[in-house]
Amino acid sequence: MKYQNVNFNNYFANYPDANGYFGKYGGSYIPQDLQKAIDEVNIAYQTIGQSSAFNEELQRIRKEFQGRPTPITHLKRLSSQFDDINLFVKREDLNHTGAHKINHCMGEALLARSMGKTKLIAETGAGQHGVALATAAAYFGLKCDIYMGAVDVKKQAPNVARMKILGANVIEVNEGSASLKEAVDAAFKAYSQEYDNAIYCIGSVVGPHPFPMMVRDFQKIVGIEAREQFLTMNNCLPDAVIACVGGGSNAIGIFSGFLNDDVELFGIEPLGKGKQLGQHAASLAYGQEGIMHGFNSLMLKDQDGNPAPVYSIASGLDYPSSGPEHAFLHDIGRVKYDVINDYETIDAFFELSRKEGIIPAIESSHAVAYAIKLAKIQKKGNFLINLSGRGDKDIDHIIATYGIR
Repeated sequence: MKYQNVNFNNYFANYPDANGYFGKYGGSYIPQDLQKAIDEVNIAYQTIGQSSAFNEELQRIRKEFQGRPTPITHLKRLSSQFDDINLFVKREDLNHTGAHKINHCMGEALLARSMGKTKLIAETGAGQHGVALATAAAYFGLKCDIYMGAVDVKKQAPNVARMKILGANVIEVNEGSASLKEAVDAAFKAYSQEYDNAIYCIGSVVGPHPFPMMVRDFQKIVGIEAREQFLTMNNCLPDAVIACVGGGSNAIGIFSGFLNDDVELFGIEPLGKGKQLGQHAASLAYGQEGIMHGFNSLMLKDQDGNPAPVYSIASGLDYPSSGPEHAFLHDIGRVKYDVINDYETIDAFFELSRKEGIIPAIESSHAVAYAIKLAKIQKKGNFLINLSGRGDKDIDHIIATYGIR
C-alpha cells in the first residue's frame, strides 16, 4: 500500500529516519547539554532496548503483570440500533492501571533500570500516564516525580491519590493555564537538572527524538494484538479503526497494526466547545507547523506564533500539538483526522456505560462518539474502536458538571 510514495511494507524501518523525522516532522530541538542526555537514551534504546533479553523481560511483564493480551469486545446492544453496523472495542481499559499508558511506561522504566537510572520524571494530564509510571517505578524500585497542572489535579483527584499511594511525588504546576502543556514544561526543566540520575518518561508520541519512535514501538503491541484478534473473531479485517488523539500514543499504537491494510483509520481530536481558538485542542485539524517541547509538528498557535491556550473536557487531550508521526500521516492522507465536541462525547460516555456496562474514559469517549456518528452515515461495516482507558478517574467530574442522565 502506498500513499504519496510511502511504502507501508517497510514503513517502520524507514520512519522515522536516523534523525528522528517523519517527513518534515519530528527531529530534536533542544539545548545542547540536554541533547547529550537524550542521545544517551537513544543509544540505550537502540542497543539495550532491541536486545532479546530486554524484549523477553518486557513480554513477561506484559503477560504476568499488565494482563496482556487485552481482549476485543463486540458491542452487541450498541450495534443493534444500526441496520448493518457492528461496533467492537479493543479493551485497553482492562490493562493494569486502567489504560494503554502502562504499555510504554513499563518499557521506559525497564530501560531506565537497565541504564542505571534511579528516578523517573514525567508529566501527566488525565493522570493515567502518571499512575502507570508510578506503578512502573514501584515495580522496579525507582523514585518517581510526576508533574501535573493544577487544573488537572482538581479534575483528576482519584488518579492523584493513586499516584501518591504508589509512592510518587506529585508536583502541582500553577504556571500559565496550569494544564498539560505547563506540566510538560516543568518536567523538561526538572529533567535538564537531573538527567545524570533520572530519565524523562514522556507520556505520548511527542517530544524530541527518540521519544515519538520509542513510545510508538512500545504501543505497537495494541495494533499487533488487535489485528490478529479481529481476524480470528470475524475472519476479516475491520472496515475502520477509530481512536482518540491528543498527543496520540493510543492511536498510533492501534494504527500501527493496520497501516499496510485496506482499512480506514480515523484519529479523533477534541473540538471541545467550538472552533474558536482556546475552545478546543484540535491541532491536526486547525494547527500550523511549529516547534514546541523539542519537536516539529502541527500545533495551535496564538497571534504571536506561540502555543495557543487549549481546552478539552478530557485532561489527556488538552495539548496544543500532536505527535509528529500523526502530522505526517495526516499530510500523506493515510489517516483521516476529524473532531468531536464535548456534548457528543458526554452522550457517548453515558451511551456506552448504559448499553454495554463499560464506563469509558472521557478521552476514549471521543472515539466512541465518532464511531456512532460514522455508523449513522455509512450504515454498513465493522468498526473497531480503541477503548484507551476506563472512566473511573472521570466520574466525579462528570457527575459534578453534567449530573446523572
